Amino acid sequence: MVNLLPEQFRKRFRRKKREHVSLWRAPPGRRLAIIKGQDRSRWTDFYHAILVMPWPLFLLMLAAFFVALNCAFALLYMVDPNGIEHAEPGNFWDAFRFSVHTIASIGYGVLTPKGTYVNVVVIIEAFVGVLNVALITGAVFSRFSRPTARILFSDIAVITNFDGEPMLMFRAANQRGNQILDANIAVNFAWQQTTREGHTMRRFEELSLVRARSSLFALSWTVMHRLDETSPLYGHTSESLKAVQGEIVAMLSGTDETLAAVIFARHSYRPHEILWRHRFIDILSRQADGQIVVELTHFHEAVPDGSADEA
Repeated sequence: MVNLLPEQFRKRFRRKKREHVSLWRAPPGRRLAIIKGQDRSRWTDFYHAILVMPWPLFLLMLAAFFVALNCAFALLYMVDPNGIEHAEPGNFWDAFRFSVHTIASIGYGVLTPKGTYVNVVVIIEAFVGVLNVALITGAVFSRFSRPTARILFSDIAVITNFDGEPMLMFRAANQRGNQILDANIAVNFAWQQTTREGHTMRRFEELSLVRARSSLFALSWTVMHRLDETSPLYGHTSESLKAVQGEIVAMLSGTDETLAAVIFARHSYRPHEILWRHRFIDILSRQADGQIVVELTHFHEAVPDGSADEA
């Protein structure tokens, strides 16, 4: 196998972009930007926060809520020091254990309520426990059932000649190995523009693609955009893209045949991730029995295409 990329490039493309987090590549659960001046309704969007928070934080939050809820009821039980049979009067640990037995419907039979006050609190806690189980079950199910995409985008994009025309190319692959129905991809060019009045703003323009839709996306998809006179990238170089803080933004959507749900994936390429006068290594091959093989180990690799250097 030939040396596909210099070692410094390979390391750069493999690491997780520590220089800065792109607006378009913020991982799930991380806010894209700090938004000031929001109204108070953001505090009511608790369900969305539960769905996007990491699993360890979600489980820690559930555990903390469970402990806090039982502590609150334990304090209520301690109002009547003799309200729990076989419990030491005024003992918080006994009251806490009784609360756990009640809210979880364990009922070991050692600690039992006595007196009107404690029985009323037990009834209230039993009702809260039913709601608690329903809410937690719903939240866990929603997190598990939320459709996700395992779409792999190439770490780099290349600019090379294809059928005699300069093309911007990058690759996408379906890592699940099933089929994505009616897949669509939209690619935008984002850049920083300063108007004649001196106002700086972020501009977006959609790039026309050779093929923007695939009725059946199962293996690999090479997305191509012609760099002709109508392209917003026409005449640009790597340095000029850096000067305008250019970024190629790709958004793919389709219906996962297994989940029967629409999935989304996005990725972006900054100027240092676009290789000029390079082509991708072929990753598709066929075995003797006719089985198609997708070699994702070379998915991100490219070699010089042998043409003249970038002007």
